[in-house]
Amino acid sequence: MRALIQRVAEASVTVESVVIGRIGPGLLILVCAMQGDTEAEARKLAAKIPKLRIFKDEAGKMNRSLADNGGAALVVSQFTLAADTSRGNRPGFSTAAAPDEGEPLYDLFAADLAAQGIDVAKGRFGADMAVALINDGPVTIWMET
Repeated sequence: MRALIQRVAEASVTVESVVIGRIGPGLLILVCAMQGDTEAEARKLAAKIPKLRIFKDEAGKMNRSLADNGGAALVVSQFTLAADTSRGNRPGFSTAAAPDEGEPLYDLFAADLAAQGIDVAKGRFGADMAVALINDGPVTIWMET
């Protein structure tokens, strides 16, 4: 699985002019299941992200995690993280998992975050979404299992 993680002051996701997910301080996590991914990859990613020390401590150093801070996570499916730009000018997405494989992994990832005590808001898998955020830092981290 791939994830693009952004530390945010706030973030929201809107579908058909309706806000379906909103968080205050925490992480916006754009996530993509890749072909061949299993529940193990989703669980591994969900276990690691809340422990990333990417929030400032009292001294201003990145020593605190989402779990330490009690922040929230907005989880948004984004198959375009599978983009292959190695040939031509049109990205290919053939390495992304098919929707019937990707959606359960996306849901499992979000559920595993919530099971760790993280307040989780979600986008809608496969929907055309408008994501708004105020990036804090900015801090943006790419992860892949």
